[in-house]
Amino acid sequence: MAAPVVKRVVRGARKAADLTLTQADIKALSEKMNDAAWYAAHREKAWAMYQETPMPTTQDEPWRRTDIRAFDWNGVAHSALNGTNGSSKVPAHLLQPLAGDSHGGQLVIENGVVIDHAVSDEIKAQGVIFTDFLSATRDHADLVQKHLESAVKLDEGKFSMMAAALVDQGVFVYVPAGVKVEQPLHAVTWSDGQAHFSRVLVVAEDGAEVTVVNELSSPATEDQPLHCGTVETIVGNEADVKFISLQTLGENVWHFTHERSVIGKDANLDWIFASLGTRFTKNFTELDLAGQGAFGRMSGFYFAERDQFMDHDTQQNHLAPDTESDLLFKGALVDNSRSVWQGMIYCAKEAQRIDGFQANRNMILSKKARADSIPGLEILADDVACTHAATIGQLEDEHLFYLMSRGIPYDEARRVIVEGFYDPILQRIPFEGVQLRLKAFIREKIE
Repeated sequence: MAAPVVKRVVRGARKAADLTLTQADIKALSEKMNDAAWYAAHREKAWAMYQETPMPTTQDEPWRRTDIRAFDWNGVAHSALNGTNGSSKVPAHLLQPLAGDSHGGQLVIENGVVIDHAVSDEIKAQGVIFTDFLSATRDHADLVQKHLESAVKLDEGKFSMMAAALVDQGVFVYVPAGVKVEQPLHAVTWSDGQAHFSRVLVVAEDGAEVTVVNELSSPATEDQPLHCGTVETIVGNEADVKFISLQTLGENVWHFTHERSVIGKDANLDWIFASLGTRFTKNFTELDLAGQGAFGRMSGFYFAERDQFMDHDTQQNHLAPDTESDLLFKGALVDNSRSVWQGMIYCAKEAQRIDGFQANRNMILSKKARADSIPGLEILADDVACTHAATIGQLEDEHLFYLMSRGIPYDEARRVIVEGFYDPILQRIPFEGVQLRLKAFIREKIE
């Protein structure tokens, strides 16, 4: 049974600014991307749906606190279609091995072009597929067609349609049944173009185990770049997946994503993400606990500064009995930044004996920063344990005084407290190198 999630799309005759691309542009993009025939048709279908769907406004419940009218849609030029992908190089620190001296597999996409694609012989021999999304639509069409949009549906919203129609690159991971991938698979997508559209599809068949780290990054620019994408994670019965998503896009990027994981019977998903970049973020992140005994954990980490706006909309959908979900989102805000978190635990009528927990913790580090936190429960079963919590508070003077009274300077004491605030999230990341990188981001933003 599918969850009656919050309505994402409102069709009607509202007029609003929108992309100026045409059906001819979509055909030209298909040719440029060398699409397989089935995906070329899929693009056209997605674009037709996109054109029929109005831009969301603050009249739509999921967007009530999120106004996108300031974005110049008329100024968007598709980077791949217009040859404006940019020329900057991926920073070396993004390419460092996550565990030991080497990766199990690494995929590096630089301005729409795959510049590095390496998978260990051992992992190849196991039948694992780790490649870019567009290559997968051609070389592994049966697998992609079977699993694509089994999590994020095409009609999920205006921006899921946009990503499907305009995708210029992405990531595809497939792990066959029973295969255990010991070393992490690491994908890095770097773009300094005007607009980038991505799709990520991770499939772990029954009994499989894998860790995937997906990084999306770009340099700071004076333009107003756009990123729109979808992320789908399919976790088969008794499978175990760790999915780590790191977003460090440039400070002026407008970022829209729909992300969902579907978890099978007795399967486990540990989903960790860091949201540090962008000027504007609107992110839909959902867990579908579809099989009896499924477990899903979501750990979110965000830090907003200057005029950054971040809106994270999360759902934990318990669709089967004996399922468990655990969500913890933590954010700090400085300067004039603002965050919005809207969370919902949904429990279907047949989902008895479930355990759902969600918490959002916010630390305000300046007088003008603001955080909105809206937890929610929708429970249709009668034998459940569901709780939620939300806190918004300033840095405690008593904590600063305690550290400073022991000889620690003010700036260092402030940093120590903020790092301690984030530590429960950082400890969930299984790679020390990633932890150190995120701590460096924290220090940079505090300073």
